[in-house]
Amino acid sequence: MKHSVCIVGGCGHIGLPLGIALASAGARVTLLDNSEKRVRSVAAGRMPFLERGADEALTRTLADGSLSVTTDPDAVRTCDSVVVTIGTPVDEFLSPQIRSFDRAMDGILDRMRDGQLLILRSTVFPGVTERLHRRCRENGPKIDVAHCPERIAQGFALEETGGLPQIIGGATPTANRRAKALFGMLGARLIELPPVEAELCKLFCNTYRYINFSIANQFYVIADKFGADFARVRAAMTADYPRMAGFPGAGFAGGPCLLKDTMQLAAFNHNDFVLGQAAMMINEGLPTFLVESAKRRHDLSDATVAILGMAFKGNNDDPRDSLAYKLRKVLTFEAARVLCTDPYIQDPSFVPLERALEEADVVFLGACHDEYRGLSIDKPVVDVFNFLAKPAAEAEDSDRAAA
Repeated sequence: MKHSVCIVGGCGHIGLPLGIALASAGARVTLLDNSEKRVRSVAAGRMPFLERGADEALTRTLADGSLSVTTDPDAVRTCDSVVVTIGTPVDEFLSPQIRSFDRAMDGILDRMRDGQLLILRSTVFPGVTERLHRRCRENGPKIDVAHCPERIAQGFALEETGGLPQIIGGATPTANRRAKALFGMLGARLIELPPVEAELCKLFCNTYRYINFSIANQFYVIADKFGADFARVRAAMTADYPRMAGFPGAGFAGGPCLLKDTMQLAAFNHNDFVLGQAAMMINEGLPTFLVESAKRRHDLSDATVAILGMAFKGNNDDPRDSLAYKLRKVLTFEAARVLCTDPYIQDPSFVPLERALEEADVVFLGACHDEYRGLSIDKPVVDVFNFLAKPAAEAEDSDRAAA
């Protein structure tokens, strides 16, 4: 008998790749989403966002009937398993909004029936899974509850869903068994943990990455203040030296997960998390530092500044919590005019790349899109990522310094 799965938030960055992967593995999957625009797009076989290899798989699973999509919330009742991609949001003070999560879950639980399996897939505040299990045990519905956090990188979700180990955090042995049976279809290794440890596993992973990025960014700031080339220093640090092989480059640590999850971990530890809070100050302060550094070298007050790339990372169309927008905000106060361009994001205020390069006096790199690789820019460039090709004269200076 086929597994039947309803994915709530099924047309989003987490739910849609998972739905395609499960349908490709033999499950019968219903994608439930409240965005009619996304549902129409998916039903027509068009991915609403960039995801490598997903277009063909979406068309195939729709055609063979293993994948369907709807806006009808009653679809929750029709499946054996319900996967929820609603996480714990944070408010303007970066504190978890547990009540918002509860309200979102109310509409789902009201439509569930006894005997179903409920899987929380998005990041949740530690303790939420056990709390939800107790609520269902005391007041119904009588369901099994588990937390099985997603661990994919946007743009690589399909290949990573079947390749990365799946964390299984069932609130009961039965929930564990059922969640393992479902995710075992993907062919990945399954790792069982108590629910709170499964929740912490996801938070620890994202926080570790966020702190790592902050270390690189802090080193970049130090190097810049003293006239050193951080990229050159990093290249020397990591060259044929295995202990530094994983040291990241400098750059914007944006997106909808890393900062949010670091602050959730801080809140879980009663805001006693100096390391994570310092990482936030470094990463979130980087756009301002770049502008202040540029002001020491160039008069921005009457300059036109261009930002190349507004997505939160390269080769991506997701602008959520992108620090390029924070950079734009800072530059709006400091420069005469700010032009933004991005090949993946549709925004009527953006301009074509050619116009941005032609009219700009100073160029900032906001995201490392492949379209910018190899660009020859004969104007001052602020590239914290060290991604853009250096002008010939600057490259010669670097070669002489390295020699």
